[in-house]
Formats: sequence, structure tokens, C-alpha cells
Amino acid sequence: MEKLQTYTENLAFLAVEALIEEAELTPKPGLVDKESTGSHHDMSIELMIKSAESLEPAFREIAKVSYGRVPSQELREEIAAIGRQGEIDMFQATGGVNTHKGAIWALGLLISSAAMNPGETSLDHIAKTAGNLALFTDRNLPQQITNGKRVKEKYGVNGALGEAQQGFPHLRNISLPVLYDSRRRGIKEDLCRLNTLIALMASLDDTCILHRGGARSLTATKELASEILLLGGVWTQTGRKVLEELSQFLIKCNASPGGSADLLAATLFLDYLYKNNTSHLWGFKKYSLIRK
Repeated sequence: MEKLQTYTENLAFLAVEALIEEAELTPKPGLVDKESTGSHHDMSIELMIKSAESLEPAFREIAKVSYGRVPSQELREEIAAIGRQGEIDMFQATGGVNTHKGAIWALGLLISSAAMNPGETSLDHIAKTAGNLALFTDRNLPQQITNGKRVKEKYGVNGALGEAQQGFPHLRNISLPVLYDSRRRGIKEDLCRLNTLIALMASLDDTCILHRGGARSLTATKELASEILLLGGVWTQTGRKVLEELSQFLIKCNASPGGSADLLAATLFLDYLYKNNTSHLWGFKKYSLIRK
């Protein structure tokens, strides 16, 4: 029982660390980082960290109830209820500001999958198992019209639900490969992560951008992000110039790539599992990471 508690605590700890490291990555276009609040006038880096830390109990409980189980209707609704409590905790910590609602969804499913598959080192398997769980509907979901639902209906995009139900293809096919390829080039870790974010922005139909900036903003964001990649990445001089252009554009149109940021945090969480091997999570009361 004590070892199980240690395991679930460490899964939750890594998820919180992933959120904090995503928030602290600087500079990020249109997003909160250590130097700017981007397009978010109601947020700060301190608020983002406080929000991330408030989610640790919910993440830990999701890991606990998921351990050793298989995707099912019952489990889907159990973790959904825990996730809604996590949202309440988040809003209490932030004074009502929605900092990590989308991240609770993505990370909650991935934590559940990791707990269902203790010791599993295949990130592809973990992502796909999370997708299988997302295919079950939450019959207790409150019937309300959210910004995400409005955007999905208006623009016909998949959104966070579709991404999850397809087994997180942007994680498996884009962000993790880009992160590892960037590292193989010997690039500094923060630039590897920033390049990964840009790759997500170049591909994802980000509902946060659509909600705040509309279709033209999403198209322009994708074009500028793709240009950065074509120029060699964020570590090149020309790439950094376009990155600054992208940042100014997003701030001007008050748009934020929040969906891409959520998937970056999910990418970092899976990367932590891969680098450390989930079987090692049994052995530490609080798993240690070197903060950047």
C-alpha cells in the first residue's frame, strides 16, 4: 500500500512539474511566461504556478483510482468527477481565472493511463490507452455550452475531446518526435521545448486561438509557426525574428495558443515518464527533477 501511494504521488508530482515547466518556458508567443503575460491580462507566472500546484490532489486521486484497471465507462466517470473537483480547486486558487482547465483534461487522461499501465515505457501505448478511455462518454457531464463547444460547432474542428479520443496524435506524431529530434541536434533544452511548442502551433487547430481571434488568427498563426520551422527552428537568427513577429501578432489580436500549451505540458509529462521509466517511480517519496 505504501509503495502504491508513492507511485501515485510521483505521477501527480510529475504532472504538476510538467505544468510548471511549461509555464516557466520563456519566451512563449501569446502565453504567460517569466517575462510577459502574453495575451492574458488576468494571469501571471505566479498565478500559473499556484494553479498547477493546486491540481496535485486531483492528479494523485486520478492515479489512485486508475491503478491496475482497464478503460471502462465506470473509470471514465470516476476520473471525470475527480477532474471537476480539480477544476473547483483551480478556480479557488486563481480567484476564478481559468488557467488550466484544458490541461486537467489531457493530463488527467494520461495520468490515468500511466496508472493503468505501471512500468509501461511505450509512450505510444500510454497515449492510445488514454484515447480508449476518452471514447467512453461521461454521462454525468453538466449540460452547459462551453467556449470549446461553441468553437467546435462553428469551425468544425476536433478540439480537445477529438484529440484525446484519437489517442493524442499530436503528441505521438508531432511534439514528441520534434522534441527528441531537437535534442539530438544538441540544442539547449529550453529551445528544444520552445521548438516543440511552435511545431504544435503550426499543426493544431487550437480552439483557444479560434475562440479569441477567429479563423484568420489561427491561419496566420499556423503560417508564422510553419515559417519558423522552415527557417530551421527557434534557435536560428531568422527563426527568432519570426518568433517575435508571431508574439506581437498574437498579442495584437488578443489570441493565445492555450491548446498548444496544454499539449506541450502533456508532452513534457510523457517525456518525464520515458526518461525516468515509470517503474522507477515506486522508489522515491518525492521524485526529484532538476528545474531549469
